[in-house]
Amino acid sequence: AKELIDVASSSGADVIKFQTFKAGSLATRQATKADYQIETTGRSESQYEMLKKLELTNDMHIEIIKHCKKCNIEFFSTGFDIASIDYLVSLGQDKIKVPSGEITNLPYLRHIGSLGKEVIMSTGMSTSQDISAAIEILYKAGMPINMLTVLHCTTEYPAPYSDVNLAAMNSIKKEFGVKVGYSDHTRGIEVAIAAVALGARIIEKHFTLDRNLPGPDHQASLEPNELHKMIKSIRNIEIAIGDGVKHVTKAELKNKSIARKSLVAKKNIKSGDIFTIDNLEVKRPGNGISPMKWDQVIGTKAIRDFLEEEAIEV
Repeated sequence: AKELIDVASSSGADVIKFQTFKAGSLATRQATKADYQIETTGRSESQYEMLKKLELTNDMHIEIIKHCKKCNIEFFSTGFDIASIDYLVSLGQDKIKVPSGEITNLPYLRHIGSLGKEVIMSTGMSTSQDISAAIEILYKAGMPINMLTVLHCTTEYPAPYSDVNLAAMNSIKKEFGVKVGYSDHTRGIEVAIAAVALGARIIEKHFTLDRNLPGPDHQASLEPNELHKMIKSIRNIEIAIGDGVKHVTKAELKNKSIARKSLVAKKNIKSGDIFTIDNLEVKRPGNGISPMKWDQVIGTKAIRDFLEEEAIEV
């Protein structure tokens, strides 16, 4: 966990998120594993047994939080039941993550809404109706609607590109009037970067120290060099999005006169000659009269002599 924190911090992530749960509160002893979990961890143990090995103790939470502070990165964790949510709040966590599997858990959602904290809700396996019902529960329980961010998500590890449906993220934004983000389970980094360009406010991405480590999620996770590349790319996209107002930038100003054109003499012109299509043409540089003035200049008299290719004056 400490090594993961080091990697996330050095890669420029804002937050590192863990999972807080008790296996006995999360799954029955008979619950089956997902196909991807069977592929990565085998059939010999149940989902309960797999989860039991992945629990973080209270002491582990304290040590992880301490290391996050040392590395100047925000600690965050998903609580999978009411007791885990309350425990995280007691540790000072000021926002709550609703995982995709809990979006239909009414008592859980109602409790979270009653806390009045910022909520980030993933929507894997959900329809628009599921999202609407969950938001209604959170809202009625006391959560201000402006404190909700809804993450579009495809719950498969890895998620095939054909199932991503990234355009649904902004459909959620439009339909529910909420901030949106994307929880990415695809291989690679391009879909997460595209989500930022489309308006995602939050990107959640699994990462690992080594995809060959034992466990259910490593194979669908980024390795450290990939995480660093993704975050760097996202930061560049954030800068590149800008304010949305079309204007000439400082960087463009120095190129403007070089790339644009002016009205110049097509041949030598004598003072008093009439400017016509036969003695005028358009060439670089653009530090003279703009070609957009063509119609106003044609038919007027030259105020002096002009040499061939000299920018004209009126």
